[in-house]
Amino acid sequence: MISTIKSIKIHCFDYPRDRIIGDSQIASSRVWIGALELFDAHGNSGLGFFQSLTAPLPDAKFIRVLLESSSLEGLTGQTPEALIHRVTRPRGGNIQALPYHLDQAIDQALWDIVAKRADLPLYQLLGGTKNKVKAYGSGVCFHLTDQQVTDFYTNAIKHNFDGYKVKVGHVDLQRDIKRLLQISDIVGKDKRIMVDANEAWSPKEAIMKIRAFEQAGVPIFWVEDPILRYDYQGLNEIRQALKDTHVNAGEYLNLTGKKALLEHEAADVINIHGDFSAALRIGWLCAEKGLPIAIGNTPMEIGAHIASALPEVIYTEHSMLNWDYIVDSPYSIENGYIVLPDKSGHGLTLSTDNIKALNPSIS
Repeated sequence: MISTIKSIKIHCFDYPRDRIIGDSQIASSRVWIGALELFDAHGNSGLGFFQSLTAPLPDAKFIRVLLESSSLEGLTGQTPEALIHRVTRPRGGNIQALPYHLDQAIDQALWDIVAKRADLPLYQLLGGTKNKVKAYGSGVCFHLTDQQVTDFYTNAIKHNFDGYKVKVGHVDLQRDIKRLLQISDIVGKDKRIMVDANEAWSPKEAIMKIRAFEQAGVPIFWVEDPILRYDYQGLNEIRQALKDTHVNAGEYLNLTGKKALLEHEAADVINIHGDFSAALRIGWLCAEKGLPIAIGNTPMEIGAHIASALPEVIYTEHSMLNWDYIVDSPYSIENGYIVLPDKSGHGLTLSTDNIKALNPSIS
């Protein structure tokens, strides 16, 4: 008899980042991350992650109450194999969005425990065959000083990524150009440079500024979220004007919004994150159009399992963030590729020693 989910455990962490990360809209100096564990009666567990960028997480007891009022009843007593395939339809207020990416944490934990019960690495359960996926280096560097940027990218090149992403969108165009030239000199002119404006521009601004970057000597492989997420017409205009630069969009959109990007021919690359169940659907949509996918930042690079499973994925973002302090054996990087462990599940476990040092709230 297949055992059901019996209990849940929640951890909430708050500790300093190893550098200030951010973009043209926000800055973050602390890691506010949570871990959600599901357990069955046979001792199997599933682990997922939730987070906040702009404010501390509430304590674990509050998160538990939040889940009990919305999702927990639908987890305990259920078989995880059924839950990962269950279809729910929103009607009125019967389905409400959970804050802090808790929905992704539940999804990740369910897929993890199912893979463990099948004794398969998660990427294989998802249909993947590669234990290495191509990554690009990302500094999330908008608020760093020039010296901090030099230090970060000088360290990043040891991983031999063939592409590097730079945060842009400063009110001073010359500041963006200076930073791009600085990073291009560090990583090498043979490396791809991507930029991410985090919706800082209008369509005309985006076209003008990307052309200015190119004229300054920095070809741009893709521009990510140059304008407002729902401006599908504007994104299409940028695509048409910038023939040599790909438009990457979708980070801030749900599955319906990503589908609209495809319908409006508003992106060359679709950006997705750490929801495994949604990723399988998005992969199908992109395959229909022949569109590539990029995996954005996911806690502990857990999205690399999605990258292995979906043939459309061309890159997985790796920002070398210290949120992996809370796990044992983070995924390694070899010659520009994230290496997935040969373990059942996603292969990540919480670090008992480091968790004790952080003294998190636990429920």
